[in-house]
Amino acid sequence: MVRKKGFKKDEKGAIGIEILIVFIAIVLVAAVSAAVLIQTVGFLQQKAMATGRQTTQEVASGIKVVKVLGHVDSPRSASGTVDLLAIYVEVNTGGQEIDLNATKITLYDGSKTVTFKQNTAAFTDGTSGISDTFDTTQAAWANLSASTDFGIIVLQDEDGSITSGSYPVINAGDKVILTINVSSAFGGWAPRTSVSGEVRPEFGAPGIIEFTTPAAYTESVVELQ
Repeated sequence: MVRKKGFKKDEKGAIGIEILIVFIAIVLVAAVSAAVLIQTVGFLQQKAMATGRQTTQEVASGIKVVKVLGHVDSPRSASGTVDLLAIYVEVNTGGQEIDLNATKITLYDGSKTVTFKQNTAAFTDGTSGISDTFDTTQAAWANLSASTDFGIIVLQDEDGSITSGSYPVINAGDKVILTINVSSAFGGWAPRTSVSGEVRPEFGAPGIIEFTTPAAYTESVVELQ
């Protein structure tokens, strides 16, 4: 006869303890995994929220080119060119404040591309009114020492956010003119010159510049855009 082999009571106890240890280990691993998962989900959620805020800021913020005026050095003359450029800008509706010191202007006239940066000395406070936008005795024009400089004329600043050329921050309601010496940068623009470019802030949508100079210069000031 074949004798049946049975388990002793202590063997059954040992197996029960082993199963309990394995079960506890599984529970601990699951708990650690759950903690890691929760931490990862929390991190991703925070990152997604931050990205969402940044995207919203990028979409809502930006600068708007309201109009562009050009000054003609010799109107009603075959040799006349646009020698100065005045770019009127504002903050986009609902946008964040913009530091013009961190803003760049890029212009392309079909043969040359120039990127301009702000010259802090080329600053004119015109909030009390200016009689001539293209008065070159104003600091915004007179202090354009380099061909790649742009200056600032403040037209409206109710909250005093644009205190000087060293801290030119514009926000909702502010109106400013960005000044560029076209003769210095491009040698002047003859009639029928196509110009494109942008006013790009540190963040947010850029203001677009797109125009063609008139076929003839009959006035000293021409509206280009």
